[in-house]
Amino acid sequence: MIYLDNAATTPMKPEVLTAMMPYMTEYFGNPSSAYQLAQVSREAVEKARHRAAALIGAEDDEIYFTSGGSESDNWALKAVAESLRDRGNHIITTRIEHHAILNTCRYLEGQGAEVTYLEVDAWGRVSLEALERAIRPDTILISVMAANNEIGTLQPIREIGRLAHSRGIPFHTDAVQAYGHIPINVKNDNIDLLSASGHKLNGPKGVGMLYIRRDVKLGSMIHGGSQERGLRAGTYNVPGIVGFGAAAALAGKTMQARAAREMEIRNYMIRRIQREIPFVLLNGDPGRRLPNNISFCFRFLQGEALLILLDEEGICVSGGSACSTGSPDPSHVLLAIGRSPQEAYSALRITLSEDITGQQADFVVRELKAAVSQLRRKSPEYGAFRRRKGIYR
Repeated sequence: MIYLDNAATTPMKPEVLTAMMPYMTEYFGNPSSAYQLAQVSREAVEKARHRAAALIGAEDDEIYFTSGGSESDNWALKAVAESLRDRGNHIITTRIEHHAILNTCRYLEGQGAEVTYLEVDAWGRVSLEALERAIRPDTILISVMAANNEIGTLQPIREIGRLAHSRGIPFHTDAVQAYGHIPINVKNDNIDLLSASGHKLNGPKGVGMLYIRRDVKLGSMIHGGSQERGLRAGTYNVPGIVGFGAAAALAGKTMQARAAREMEIRNYMIRRIQREIPFVLLNGDPGRRLPNNISFCFRFLQGEALLILLDEEGICVSGGSACSTGSPDPSHVLLAIGRSPQEAYSALRITLSEDITGQQADFVVRELKAAVSQLRRKSPEYGAFRRRKGIYR
């Protein structure tokens, strides 16, 4: 098997599992208890908190553990809307956010909030000028993702944060795809709130975090006990949190070399696909994109059929966001960058890890070419296109 769907989830690193195991067996104490066994768990949680904070230049007490990126996104948006309701009810985001943001915004609209959904350009980039024009006296939050989960485009979060701060508006970024993969510093990047998830950086599923800058005062979304300084109730998922911390520490050590390796293979595969497969469209910014992201539309075929043929050859890729698998609708991200519904249905996303070899990359491109050719031979749309263009070979 060649696994190339790392934007959906990543395999857990052996070092991460090794770090977690003692807290599943020997050190099973509840960190909120007072006896020594429990304090071992408490110390492990705080070590993980320090590691999670260090990866983005945050302070330890600015990190709050959650069940994952979706909870963190929900918490950030709903808590800001509630805590700043006296200042206004206007939120700014983009049309290409993850559904955890978009559906939370739609929920808040039902509660009386007003949301501006910024358009993006053909590469999926937000215009700072359009953002500035969208700001109103009652704007209470700007939420723009650091990196898009489908097309890999990186947003100018430092500039967005600077603009937000110049207007006294909190800035949240969904960094689920970016955390541990590209350098982020919450202070230099002017970030007030940041969401991340453990399973996107070779950690466990079911654990994430929300960074909350010290001077941002939010209420809790889960009420109950006093865990997480009273802001996020519930018994600590100690093994998961330990795994998150171990994955964050490992990601920090390997980020530079890992990104260089992924970009080398990414660029090689993009060049070959563009050169050897006709009628393809690269999705996302050609340069300012995640190191491991490759996204194409293969015109005149269905991306789902292409995915199935590759799966038969042991290659795991995606048609887009894993959270949208099974949806009959074309990708909202691809529509936002100007793809037609037909083009959007033909999309394929390949997301690498540093473990892929050049030989594997060649095998994937070879099988991709064969699968595209096979599907296009059966495509009435492609046949009609060839006849219109006078292509008879």
